[in-house]
Amino acid sequence: MDEARAGNVLAAAGFDAEGAVLLALGENAVFGAGGLVVKVGREAALLERAERELAVALWLERAGIPAVRAAEPKPRLVEGHPVTVWHRLPDAVRPAGPEDLAVLLRSIHALPAPPFGLPPRDLLGGVERWLRLAGDAVDPADAAYLRVRRDGYAGQVAALTPHLPPGPIHGDALPRNVHVGPDGPVLVDLETVSSDLREHDLVVMALARDRYGLPAASYDAFATAYGWDVRDWEGCAVLRGARETASCAWVAQHAPANPRAGAEFRRRVASLREGDTEMRWHAF
Repeated sequence: MDEARAGNVLAAAGFDAEGAVLLALGENAVFGAGGLVVKVGREAALLERAERELAVALWLERAGIPAVRAAEPKPRLVEGHPVTVWHRLPDAVRPAGPEDLAVLLRSIHALPAPPFGLPPRDLLGGVERWLRLAGDAVDPADAAYLRVRRDGYAGQVAALTPHLPPGPIHGDALPRNVHVGPDGPVLVDLETVSSDLREHDLVVMALARDRYGLPAASYDAFATAYGWDVRDWEGCAVLRGARETASCAWVAQHAPANPRAGAEFRRRVASLREGDTEMRWHAF
């Protein structure tokens, strides 16, 4: 799904596509439309996830957790794309930092299970879909390599013994998913909220330190604010390896429309093949 297709869906949903502003184009196309934010999912298969994301938003609101609030209680299915509508947050007063994220994660990790079911964090579940969306834009040998790697890590992740008690997690815990407005930090992007090892939320920042150039001091601030460093856990390397596999495949879906994504995908696969755990990856 490119920007033009997402704009057509936005218009079909009754929004002013001409006046809307594209805020992000990733797993969803995210548009600012006046006082609302509209998320357009890539395909109908994501409708169930959209329904759960809205339920999560209401649950967090009732629990008093600062998070984005839904403007409509149910998703729409428009021309085969899930569409969800959210209240637009005030402009940020500053960038979110690692400590902001850590404090919000501690709040979520302290919650009991919600009154509805949360799935496990299916970290590797999107790999096949992303490779399918990539199609001929990626080398079939690279795609096959990632599938084998995915299958290997799936068993290892399932066998991990956690250090922290399992429960609700955000699932994609990065500072970019925190918005700091006039009233303080707020969690956004709730579609991967799950019930699983709390370590899933912590290994994301460890990987950011190792792969994406997060300064060591920033990572240390995150670990200190949370109260524990996931790198001290013996399962960290396994969870990191699984997330690297997923992150590599995630980029592939953008390759058909974006040559830079194709180049980044090839770089990432090459580093995995070569066992280079320090090659810098570029955020996408």
